[in-house]
Amino acid sequence: MASEITYAEVKFKNASPAAVVEVPPEMKKHERHPQKYPPWLPWLISVLLLLVCIALIIALLVAPCSRSGDQPTALQQRFTEWRCVSAVPQGKGQGWTCCPKGWKRFQKSCYYLSDDKMPWAQSEQNCTGMGSHLVVINTNAEQTFVTNELRQSPIGTNYYIGLRAQVVGQWQWLDQTPYNETAAFWRTGEPSNVIAEMCVVIHSTPDIHNWNDVPCERHNRICEAAAVTV
Repeated sequence: MASEITYAEVKFKNASPAAVVEVPPEMKKHERHPQKYPPWLPWLISVLLLLVCIALIIALLVAPCSRSGDQPTALQQRFTEWRCVSAVPQGKGQGWTCCPKGWKRFQKSCYYLSDDKMPWAQSEQNCTGMGSHLVVINTNAEQTFVTNELRQSPIGTNYYIGLRAQVVGQWQWLDQTPYNETAAFWRTGEPSNVIAEMCVVIHSTPDIHNWNDVPCERHNRICEAAAVTV
């Protein structure tokens, strides 16, 4: 007789249900939750950006107006009669380059040839009082212009320019423009470089090389100022 197989359920006293892992309370405190922003924050950022844009636009519009309202220069305060020429090609808009009546214009500068004589220091003071300075010659073209103007002037022979020496042979422009020996226009044999001749004049001669160092005594003068643009 075949043996019967008997099945039985066996329970172990030490058995326990599946272990449940519990998270310590202190770890729960450190759990991160997505940060929530107030709903009005995007609107605030938009308003701030709009205000910045408006401020930039106002600044761009006001800046040109403020420049045009600057105080007049000393040259403008000193003179009431002016001679102007168009500073732009015809049909390209308005714009005038102006010099006081009686002054000569070249490029963007105005020049005054005096009809009286003063020592060099007083000559510079006189130019300064008119909102200008003794002429500083920077280019060959400017030297040519000044020379041609002197040829047409029957008043004086020697005219002070803004070049002098505090130490013999060390020539300096009064506006601190670097002195360039290769761009100087001395007469043949000049400068003498002696302590008795520390100032410089332009001699009214057709030759473009017409500078001469002289004693700082009484001579005519050439004043220069930036032309006024309106």
